[in-house]
Amino acid sequence: MQEHYPELKERLQSTFIDTVFILMLMFFTASLLDSFKDVPDWVRFVLFIGLLFAYEPICMVFGCTVGNYFKKIRVRKYADSSRKLNILQAAVRYPVKVMLGWVSFVTIHSNAQRRAIHDMAAGSVMIKL
Repeated sequence: MQEHYPELKERLQSTFIDTVFILMLMFFTASLLDSFKDVPDWVRFVLFIGLLFAYEPICMVFGCTVGNYFKKIRVRKYADSSRKLNILQAAVRYPVKVMLGWVSFVTIHSNAQRRAIHDMAAGSVMIKL
């Protein structure tokens, strides 16, 4: 079966959708916490950081992020694109993606599978459905 790989534009659109979704989750969480009396600031901080850094790895293990779902793209294991990432791969992929930012995406056009640096680091590949 011939795999199809998303273009940079589709990957960036997916990331934008995820960013908006995370901001909505943070707003909802803040509103929910406001209904409780005297919630310490550290609790808010931990929840927001948790949302920010746990969202993508957890979603990857279960199949896809909200942005991936709407753009019909998925992150899969490079060795077998029919298999989802495990938590270790997802935990490696996301921090590398965050640390390198847009620089990681520069490599997309340098290989046939359009793998970014964070995909190479985690042994993953993005495919189009």
